[in-house]
This record gives sequence, C-alpha cells and structure tokens, in this order.
Amino acid sequence: MTQLTIYPDDQPEQGQKITNYSDIASALANIGVLLEKWETGQALAKEASSEEVMQAYDEAIKKLNEKYNFKTIDVISLNPDHPDIAVMRQKFLAEHTHADFEVRFFVEGSGIFYLHVDGKVYATLCEKGDLISVPANTTHWFDMGTAPYLKCIRFFTTDEGWVGNFTGSEIARNFPDFDTLTA
Repeated sequence: MTQLTIYPDDQPEQGQKITNYSDIASALANIGVLLEKWETGQALAKEASSEEVMQAYDEAIKKLNEKYNFKTIDVISLNPDHPDIAVMRQKFLAEHTHADFEVRFFVEGSGIFYLHVDGKVYATLCEKGDLISVPANTTHWFDMGTAPYLKCIRFFTTDEGWVGNFTGSEIARNFPDFDTLTA
C-alpha cells in the first residue's frame, strides 16, 4: 500500500504516517510533487519485456509525453539477483538533485523516495500503479531495499537520462531505510 511518512529533518524518530491515497497526493502536491495512480487494461507477466511494458501503458505514456516532450523513456527492472544491485542501491541512497524533474511509474514492485524539502523529509513508499514526479532541484534519495524487486518506466526530458548532482550530505543515513519501513 502506498504510504507517506513525514519527518522533521532533524528528528527521524518522529514520523507522521499517512495511508489515505488522496491525503498522500495532497500533502505531496503542497511541495510540488505529483502522485497519480495509473492502471492498464491488461495483465503483465513478471517477466514482461521492456517492449511489452511500454505497449501496455502506451496510451498513458503518449498522453504524458504530449505534455512534457520527453527525449528518453525506458524501463528499468531490478531484482535481488541483479549483479550490480549493491552499487546501484548505494548510488541512489546518497542525497542528490537533478536539473531535470524526475518521473517514475511503478509497473511492479516498490521503492521509497525520500524528499528533503523545507526542513522535512517526506518518505514516500511507491508501489505498483504509482506515478511520481519530483520537481527539478528537489533534494532527495531513493531506496529499493537490500532485496529489491521493481520495474519502473522512467521519463527524461534530457538526452543524458539520469544525472544526479550529489549534495554530500549524510542525512539519508539518519532515516529508516526501505527494509525498516516495510517490515
């Protein structure tokens, strides 16, 4: 279930949990973050290829692309057997920003976006069906857990795709990680 926990950025033990989807979307909208629920009319196998995923969500992708003119749209699939999973997880766990806004649609699995805005951390657990759009230059990090399973459609308005500008902050180490929040 999608959930949001809001913490003061200096008190990681003082989170306020929100589980009502419309309340989550409203709280995120207050900081410029879009959260939507997408559905497809067809079931996808866990082994679905990138092409099958793109085809299943073709209508929604086209609608979003008309609005933002994305240069690159791809599908990323991660599971516990991925050979570089530990390195990838550590990269995403470091607080960073992007010059481009970050748009992700969760086809399968889950992950947590930690958004560091105005003295608060918004830990947003996204799951299957969630589309999240994080504004450009928003400090954040992402955790997929020690045994990740996720399949996401990623949207980029730049040719370079994912480019993180790391802040050097250690704040991510202070907050409950994916495994703790989903236990």
